[in-house]
Amino acid sequence: MSSLPPCGPYRTRRALGTTIPEGRLVYFHNHGDPGPGLYLPSGWSTNRARWQAHGTPLPTPEWVEHLEPLLAEGLYRVRAGFTCCEERCRTFEEEQLVQLGYNGLAEPILFVPEWDSTGLRFPTTGTLVDKARLGQLVPLKVAEAEEPSSEHSTLH
Repeated sequence: MSSLPPCGPYRTRRALGTTIPEGRLVYFHNHGDPGPGLYLPSGWSTNRARWQAHGTPLPTPEWVEHLEPLLAEGLYRVRAGFTCCEERCRTFEEEQLVQLGYNGLAEPILFVPEWDSTGLRFPTTGTLVDKARLGQLVPLKVAEAEEPSSEHSTLH
């Protein structure tokens, strides 16, 4: 399969057979097991998706047209202040540190870390954010620890 998109998180624009529904968070892995395919979340840890060990192969290369790319989960800096949605439930301030994650429907969630007596703490609840507002985020470069191979926390 040529011209496959990069590995990463996506939202499905249509169902893939009976195994992957439309509107779901998936990880596209262009060299996975058993080959290029989609992986559903198997759970979440520290606000990041964990992925199934075995994916669902793409039926045809053209199927990638039905994937909407998402920003990578991780830490971001707020470039310019914004509110979460039209209702303005939560404001994110300029230069604020936030963690971006997703729920199973690929809806973006921002988590605001806080300093406490033990260091930087990441809450387990966040705020749903309109995806159009994510343009105000700038990714931060953060070193990642190696995960044991049995974890399947991050696909490469």
